[in-house]
Amino acid sequence: MKISVREEEIILDKERAIYLPKEQLLAISDLHLGKAAHFRKAGLAVPNIVSKNDLDRLSELLEKYLPKQLLINGDMFHSDYNTEIDEFAKWKENFNEINFILVKGNHDKQSEEVYKNLAIEVYEPNYQTDKFCFIHDVAHCRSNLYAISGHIHPGISIYNKAKQRLKFPCFYFGEDHAVLPAFSNFTGLHLVKAKETDMVFAITPTKIVKV
Repeated sequence: MKISVREEEIILDKERAIYLPKEQLLAISDLHLGKAAHFRKAGLAVPNIVSKNDLDRLSELLEKYLPKQLLINGDMFHSDYNTEIDEFAKWKENFNEINFILVKGNHDKQSEEVYKNLAIEVYEPNYQTDKFCFIHDVAHCRSNLYAISGHIHPGISIYNKAKQRLKFPCFYFGEDHAVLPAFSNFTGLHLVKAKETDMVFAITPTKIVKV
C-alpha cells in the first residue's frame, strides 16, 4: 500500500515494514533478536524458531525491495549477547551489499565492539533524512522533521461482522509523527487511540486495511 507523508511516497508492507523509494531505504522496528534465547535462559520453553522466522521474513523483504539501506528503528537485540546474535551474524553475510543502520532503542545495550564486528552503523538518538526523523521513542524527539518511531508495538481493535473484537498490529500516522509496528511476531500489542485526522492501517494476516 502506498501513502504520501510530507509529499514523499512511503510503501507500507504487510510484513510490518516500510519502504522509502526516494531513499532506497527499508525500515523496520523492534526486531528483538535474542528474546527467545533470553526467555529460555530464564527457564521458559520458547522455541528458537522464533528468530529464524523473523529473519526469513526480513530476507524476503530485502529480496523484494533491494534497498541500499536497512534501518532498524530500535530494539534490534532484546538482551545480553547470546547465540541468536551469532545466528544473525551468519545470516547477515547474505546481504553484505546493504548498509545496516541501527537507531538505538532501550533494549540495545550491546558493546560498541559487537556493532562494529557486525558492520552496523549506530545512531543515537535518531537518524534523519530530508523529510523524516527516525527515532525509537517519539517522546525523545527534538526535531522539526516528521518523526517515525517504534517502541510501543502499536495495535488496533476491529469488530468483524459477528461483532467479535479482533486485535491487529498497525501502522499509525499522526499529524507530526508515525509509529511503526513491531517487526517481531514475538511481541505484545499496545492499542492506539487515534484521532479522526490520523491514519491507521491494520495489518491482517492477508493484507493491510485502512481503519
